[in-house]
Amino acid sequence: MIIAVKRGTPEQETRQFAAELEQKGVRVHYSQGASQAVLGLVGDTTSIDEEALRAHHLVEKVIRVQEPYKQANRLFHPEDTCIEVLGPDGTARLVGAGHIGIIAGPCSVESPAQITAAAHAVKDAGAGFLRGGAFKPRTSPYSFQGIGGDGLPLLLEAKRASGLPVVSELMDIHHLDLFREVDVIQIGARNMQNFTLLKELGRCGKPVLLKRGLASTIKELLMAAEYLIAGGNSRIILCERGIRTFENYTRNTLDIAAVPALKKETHLPVVVDPSHAAGISWMVPALAKAAIAAGADGVMVEVHPNPEAALCDGEQSLTPDAFRALMGDLRRLKEL
Repeated sequence: MIIAVKRGTPEQETRQFAAELEQKGVRVHYSQGASQAVLGLVGDTTSIDEEALRAHHLVEKVIRVQEPYKQANRLFHPEDTCIEVLGPDGTARLVGAGHIGIIAGPCSVESPAQITAAAHAVKDAGAGFLRGGAFKPRTSPYSFQGIGGDGLPLLLEAKRASGLPVVSELMDIHHLDLFREVDVIQIGARNMQNFTLLKELGRCGKPVLLKRGLASTIKELLMAAEYLIAGGNSRIILCERGIRTFENYTRNTLDIAAVPALKKETHLPVVVDPSHAAGISWMVPALAKAAIAAGADGVMVEVHPNPEAALCDGEQSLTPDAFRALMGDLRRLKEL
């Protein structure tokens, strides 16, 4: 249930009203928009007399939320959420609410020289975050699985050398302690509905980049985000990374329509991963530009110092020069 408070109501009165509602056994989320406050009621609202609410002198209107995702719903939080991440140098990187976040780096951490070279290259081109996987979920058990726990210290060293906050994928909740210095925890497409993992990350407080599953609907992605928010963590970045269709020209099919759909349905920032969507490096720049044009809050692009020698996903990785050219195009696109 959503309560829109009348414009001009003092904050103290609104919060007192919220406290009175909480005495009825519901949790109340307070959101202050540009022109008015919104109260989101979560829990069993059957104890709330809706007619009495509508008659309350502070209430402008009452809205029943029909969708199962309550707190991820834009009705619940009309203003865009901005995720702030501090780099090791204390500089804030912002994603959402008009701030474009560019996440770039190799698919996998391979060596100290490789990840540090990638970090400097993407930072020099203008990226705000460094990505790199220590643990890699692969369809084949014989494919390169990442270098595991040994990769995280190398990623963190590249973080300190470049000043960029880092994004890395968590596959197993037992590895969470290893991610203490990782700035943004990525939940990959295969784990989007790992509800045990989502519940635990709901309690950890770190920003989470949540990727859409290979065959998941937009509603299912939002419900996965709801698990995190219900656990207490609303620092979520949603990621459209392509879905499985009958088309096999590309690795996946980028659902560009998911960007405006998600922006309409939720207040959470939305980024696009064109690298995993296409699986073909020459296609990545066009899809990245399409994502920004469609209203995405950022892109996540795979960049490798030497894609031909990459141990993982070299065919979809940009060279540093290609990434620099893409960043120039994205800047010009935002200026239009």
